[in-house]
Amino acid sequence: MNILMKDSMESRGNPGSVKPMEVDSSVVGLINRMCENISSVFLGKSEVVQLATVALLAEGHLLVEDVPGIGKTLLARAMAKSLSCSFNRIQFTPDLLPSDLLGTSVFQQNSGAFVFQPGPIFSQIILADEINRSSPRTQSALLEAMSDRQVSIDGKTRSLGSPFFVLATQNPREFEGTYPLPESQMDRFMIRVSVGYPDRSSEKQILVGHRDGEPVDDLKPVLSSEGLVELQQMVCKIAVDESIADYLLDLIDSTRRHPDILLGASTRSALGLYRASQAIALIRGRGFVVPDDVKNLAKHVLAHRIMPRSAGGTGAIRVAEQILGDILERLVVPE
Repeated sequence: MNILMKDSMESRGNPGSVKPMEVDSSVVGLINRMCENISSVFLGKSEVVQLATVALLAEGHLLVEDVPGIGKTLLARAMAKSLSCSFNRIQFTPDLLPSDLLGTSVFQQNSGAFVFQPGPIFSQIILADEINRSSPRTQSALLEAMSDRQVSIDGKTRSLGSPFFVLATQNPREFEGTYPLPESQMDRFMIRVSVGYPDRSSEKQILVGHRDGEPVDDLKPVLSSEGLVELQQMVCKIAVDESIADYLLDLIDSTRRHPDILLGASTRSALGLYRASQAIALIRGRGFVVPDDVKNLAKHVLAHRIMPRSAGGTGAIRVAEQILGDILERLVVPE
């Protein structure tokens, strides 16, 4: 696939030196087709699909948290089916070990040497199903992979390549047999979404659509792995004016100084919000980020990374979202 953007980028590092560009309509059309493909089986949740696409294009990872049975795994399968990428589903259980995830070296009698057998993490699209049902030790095995796209085993570092996307599902913390994800693990997820129950019309369509089997099994890919990488590279070229970058940093800094927040947003979260804003601009056919991109994504990128003083568990997310809303109301929006 060869998608062209009409740009005049002078530098990736300085937000003030990147000029706006025109996004080719074929780019937007391709992204829309991918979203429509996913939405054809994941019904009534267009916003969730768009946020998942933002995380994918921004080279981040997605955490989907909600009660069982409302389509979290279906979303991951639909995304994997829509991409010509290798895919592995890992069911996280209390007895899952890091070696079950990363792989291990096995002694081969014929050669008299240890040969590394890659684990399921060596894939382009990973579904970490019910990630908070496994022990913290196993959860921590994902940290290096999600952050650096590599794993270190037996003293050797092995690359996971690109693209590499983790979509993790999580049951609410109050459910039986769950381990809360540590702050370092939560910080690796660029975006967190809650699916919620479908509306009645969509739920009826789901019932009818399953009469002849599982619709997701019939999905065809609309984007190759090479095409996905190219789109991810385009995201990096979306212009971010210096005033937008300052607006974003004002938001991050406000979470660190807010009296009701015990742990403010990290620098990684600032980078995540920056890149996610570029991704949503590309999806909407713009070559530049506007303040609403930052504002609309803030709670999805930041709420799971900050720690309010007054609540824990799933209640902490709701409190964090309220605090972020208050902060955004007070911030001066750049023109």
